Amino acid sequence: MHTIGTSVRAVNRLTARWAAGIHEGTVFSAAGVWPLLASLADGATGRAREELAEALGLPADRAGAAGRGLLTMLAEVDGLEAALGLWTERTVELREEWAAGLPPEAHGVLTGNPAADRRALDVWAARRTGGAIEHMPAALRPDTVLVLATALVLRTDWEVPFKGDLMPWRGHDRAGLTRTLAGLDAVAVARPPGGAVTVATVRGTNGIDVLLLLGDEALTPPQVIEAGVGVVSGALPAVPGSRLPCGQAGPGLRLEKVRTLRPEPPALTLSTVEFTLTAGHDLLADAESFGLATAADGAPGHFPGISAAPLVLASGRQSARATFSAEGFRAAAVTLMEAMWLGWEERPEPQYETTRADTVFDRPFGFLAVHRETSLVLTAGWVTDPKPFPEDEDAYVLDTSGD
Repeated sequence: MHTIGTSVRAVNRLTARWAAGIHEGTVFSAAGVWPLLASLADGATGRAREELAEALGLPADRAGAAGRGLLTMLAEVDGLEAALGLWTERTVELREEWAAGLPPEAHGVLTGNPAADRRALDVWAARRTGGAIEHMPAALRPDTVLVLATALVLRTDWEVPFKGDLMPWRGHDRAGLTRTLAGLDAVAVARPPGGAVTVATVRGTNGIDVLLLLGDEALTPPQVIEAGVGVVSGALPAVPGSRLPCGQAGPGLRLEKVRTLRPEPPALTLSTVEFTLTAGHDLLADAESFGLATAADGAPGHFPGISAAPLVLASGRQSARATFSAEGFRAAAVTLMEAMWLGWEERPEPQYETTRADTVFDRPFGFLAVHRETSLVLTAGWVTDPKPFPEDEDAYVLDTSGD
């Protein structure tokens, strides 16, 4: 029987797998990719289905329900918002069984006008991330017929804020953060193969923590991140600070006995740096890690469970951002899978003709409010300073109370 715990372990496994390719500063979210892989696996067949199941870490026949369950769970986490979006061209008929597993409000339409569709997707990304991600990382080719995306936003404030400080950083001065807490167990040391990793836990007020990981210089970034994943999952033991010996106990961590004028409990001072990271990821650049090698091989027939149309996976991308400050942590990620119709000539001939217009009001403009029956102008105006997009979408609900 599938449980949320199974999905959590599978996402953590994908996190460690993704980290294997890291060699420079970046930010990414496997939790944003995993539900999309699950949706693809639910509609895939053959070798593509097998590869996706392997990347997911669970059988493909359980993938759809597992992906939906994870998104539901994420949406219920305090401080975390999750959303799924699907856009298709009108010529693409989705399989009812597959489409039934998606939220009804998630399904939008691709008009076939790349510029207009890109603006619509950008608006969705900005709304769902509170403006942290302003652009959907979609290529939107002329033959793009399906886009499947997730958006995740994470916010937490520290239980104990940091104070600003100066931090020397490889010969340069950086914006530092420091704080002192009673007790020693907010830090621990793990020992993966080849070295040691110091793990400092920064607790958030809404049950979300951020773990800072410092490894021995001999360890690579993937090894350090994988060690952190191991500590979180319980696969790699970590010795808490209260059980560490005095002296150099771990990378960047030293314990010592000091004399005080009055009784004082043990205390831990954590010094780090303030940071903001942004990154864009091409998931098909390492398609094997995400189970997408066959799905993106350019051949049709991999997704008959999604649509009878000959869909081919054209791109898989993620845009991510994270900020660690004195007050808290903020992160956002938008991930998408983009499919095109293989062979433009194979698409059915349109039976009707229509006209599409594209109008953009992106500079000062006027307006008229007109009584339809009498053509009476009731209100007129000129707009130069539109209201900023509110954090709360309910702010757009029209107040009809008459108060």
